[in-house]
Amino acid sequence: MYRFAIERLYKWKQSKHRKPLIIEGARQVGKTWLMKEFGSKAYENTVYINFDSNSRMAELFASDLNTDRLVMGLELYAGHKIDAENTLLIFDEVQEVPRALSSLKYFYENAPRYHIICAGSLWGIALHGGTSFPVGKVDFLKLYPLSFREFLMATGNERFAEQLDKQDYEMITSFKQTYIDALKHYYFVGGMPEAVVNFSENKDFNEVREIQKRILAAYEQDFSKHAPYEIVPKIRMIWNSIPSQLAKENKKFIYGLVREGGRAKEYETAIMWLTDCGLVHKVSRVNAAGIPLKAYEDLRAFKLFLVDVGLLGCMTGLRQRTLLDGNDMFTEFKGALTEQYVCQQFKAIEDLGVYYYTNDRGSCEVDFVIDTGEKVIPVEVKAEVNLKAKSLRVYKDKFEPEICVRTSMADYKKEDWLTNLPLYAVEEIQQVFHNRS
Repeated sequence: MYRFAIERLYKWKQSKHRKPLIIEGARQVGKTWLMKEFGSKAYENTVYINFDSNSRMAELFASDLNTDRLVMGLELYAGHKIDAENTLLIFDEVQEVPRALSSLKYFYENAPRYHIICAGSLWGIALHGGTSFPVGKVDFLKLYPLSFREFLMATGNERFAEQLDKQDYEMITSFKQTYIDALKHYYFVGGMPEAVVNFSENKDFNEVREIQKRILAAYEQDFSKHAPYEIVPKIRMIWNSIPSQLAKENKKFIYGLVREGGRAKEYETAIMWLTDCGLVHKVSRVNAAGIPLKAYEDLRAFKLFLVDVGLLGCMTGLRQRTLLDGNDMFTEFKGALTEQYVCQQFKAIEDLGVYYYTNDRGSCEVDFVIDTGEKVIPVEVKAEVNLKAKSLRVYKDKFEPEICVRTSMADYKKEDWLTNLPLYAVEEIQQVFHNRS
């Protein structure tokens, strides 16, 4: 398995301004594997410490946070001397010992020679009880499930992933059925590492589904274990409503679908909790098209997507035959699955702002509007090859963007104002502008 995030870890290691690094992400997206893989490839030694139910580490960090004393304790724990320049220190599940999180500030200020990477879920939990977060003293990296390109690489299709990187669309179109078949598999399997590895080895959809059920059950347990007692029922209601929210033609989140008469103030904290844990992506509406898009964000209107397309299919009980062979009954939900997929690929792209657009009358909706930092690109999502793009045309006439993108199962094609980007190549969205130059 290869994760593109490891390239960012190498850059972090070489940086003259390196700070302790925190890897953020939902449970089971591969944070521990990534840290250990990086340690084995980039360092002579790795010291791995899991803070979950680790009383010795809790005691070590309970006292003062003098870095010399802490390093001595870590050496005793590891059973050998720690060579700062050639050793990666991994603090896993660091939220379980909040003072270990606080210690990062002192490592950065007093012992920056040590290379420290931390991971943990549910960061907000670590901040309860007056723990100070080392603001400005740490770097961050967000990790998501495997993207479609990473899925191709993990399932023995490395050369097809390379063609996407090269953007040789003539060659890609010649082999489009391979990409389409792989994309259907990805819709079912998703990008959770355990599911991908199992599918790569066994090609058994039933086993994949069992893994996804276990992951969803673990998330449900987290609700009860970590969330404030009074919001647990609301978290469950929000979580369970997402598939039906996405199945609507207009996917804007409606509180009334959670509970009849439901209001924003009842559920805001629950949505924030799910977002902070990385379990949902909150995509806000914008009402204009300037840079930065965040300046035009309408906080009252948003869509909620899950962390992973495979988990969405599992929650709805979607069968592989329905997905792979096609089924008229499935047509309506195919749009939801496709939009979930596109959102997931966009979120995995570093420094990409992801929003959607509707006009004030609601007569024009563009599925996604993304901010690359240089350009604002409207993106219309089609599940099949239906290439009508009325809303995109209305948006273009109003805001005159340099480029518009429609992503569908149709082949790559450049028109005068529109680029059709195949769904299996949607990760290449940032390169579309350069291809038009």
